[in-house]
Amino acid sequence: MTTSGTPQRGRGTAIGEGVTWAARWSLRLILAAAGATLIWLLVGALWSIVLPVVLAVILATVLWPPTDWLRRHRFPPALAAATVLLAGMIVLAGLVTLITTSVSGSIPQIAASATSGIQAIQEWMSGPPLNLARSQLDAALQTATAQLQQSVSTITTSVLTGVGSVASGVVTALLTLVLAFLFVKDGPRFLPWLVAVAGDGAGGHMAEVLRRVWRTVGEFIRVQALVALVDGVLIGLGLVILGVPLAIPLAVLTFLGGFIPIVGALVAGALSVLVALVSNGFTTALVVLVIIIVVQQLEGNVLQPLLQGRSLRLHAAVVLLAVTAGSTLYGIAGAFLSVPVVAAAAVVVRYLGERVDARASGGTAPHVDPPLETVQVVDSLPGAPTPDATVPDPDVPDPDAPDPDADGADGADPGSGPDGGGGARHEPDVPEPEIPEMRDAGRAARHGQG
Repeated sequence: MTTSGTPQRGRGTAIGEGVTWAARWSLRLILAAAGATLIWLLVGALWSIVLPVVLAVILATVLWPPTDWLRRHRFPPALAAATVLLAGMIVLAGLVTLITTSVSGSIPQIAASATSGIQAIQEWMSGPPLNLARSQLDAALQTATAQLQQSVSTITTSVLTGVGSVASGVVTALLTLVLAFLFVKDGPRFLPWLVAVAGDGAGGHMAEVLRRVWRTVGEFIRVQALVALVDGVLIGLGLVILGVPLAIPLAVLTFLGGFIPIVGALVAGALSVLVALVSNGFTTALVVLVIIIVVQQLEGNVLQPLLQGRSLRLHAAVVLLAVTAGSTLYGIAGAFLSVPVVAAAAVVVRYLGERVDARASGGTAPHVDPPLETVQVVDSLPGAPTPDATVPDPDVPDPDAPDPDADGADGADPGSGPDGGGGARHEPDVPEPEIPEMRDAGRAARHGQG
């Protein structure tokens, strides 16, 4: 008597399957890490090209809404892009002129306030509780002066390096402006071209991801500009009311620093407090600090959750780590670009998660163009020829073949096919398996006839 049951697997089999699974995923992770490292090295080698392209894309997200409005009002694409770009450059030049004029007019007042502030610090250090002698302060000042004189060569080298960096920055700015103009003028043609080149399968996925990234980055820039504008206006009003010099340049600097989340606001706020301390004294500096803290709390607890929460969906810790890593690796440009880049990466990860969930729940798999060939797999027999791997499986219907039911429903003649079969699909002759009871009954019938 034989019993059929599920065979019990041993512990060795279960452990082997686990090790095999871990080995497969380890190899995949190693390959993915190698690919990410290669991309990272490529970006670092081509940073002089990558930086203008990324900056131009971000600038294009800002310039596109007014350009789109002009194009809807029958402006040619080139004229609309040039008009908006020229208007943006004029606004930027006006801001730079305003800052330069304000700073140059307030330099004597700042210098006098700084001198009196230094004297007040010296008097405080010479009194209790430090009780430092005047000679000790002069000796410390002379030591600092001597150290500064010894570092003249280093300072000169740094200045020359800074001049080279400024020249490189001018080239990058010009290239960014040209690329932004081209992106705004010809941007709507890019996604259709990508789909036409890559096909509806891969091209469709890439177009959808890029469309979401464009929307996310554009919303981030616009929302961040609104938040930074609120910070600059409120802090600027506070500085004007308190009579702090350079109030307008500090307000503009606060607005520009708002595009670097968390870190930019801290740097701009610290500079405002420092100017108030040197110019107006400790009490005014303390009031400015309170104003900055209140504005930052309003931004962090009200504006950003309401405006940015829906667009980015990034935790504050992720934003802070991204800004820190970007500033450490690529300086100010990295700090500015870190959050948009992380937001774009989050969009890609969310889209991949949606595709995985769709396939896991039995949804439609991504369309592949051209369709993959199906291979007929047969059991090998001794002496039988090896099947051709390029022969399609006849049991799998061809997606490009016409539906015979649909042809019949349209009133087509069943006998109008080229082979007289009306286009119906020819099924291979496969012998039906014999059932033991039917085989025994057939043998008994043949014996009875004999």
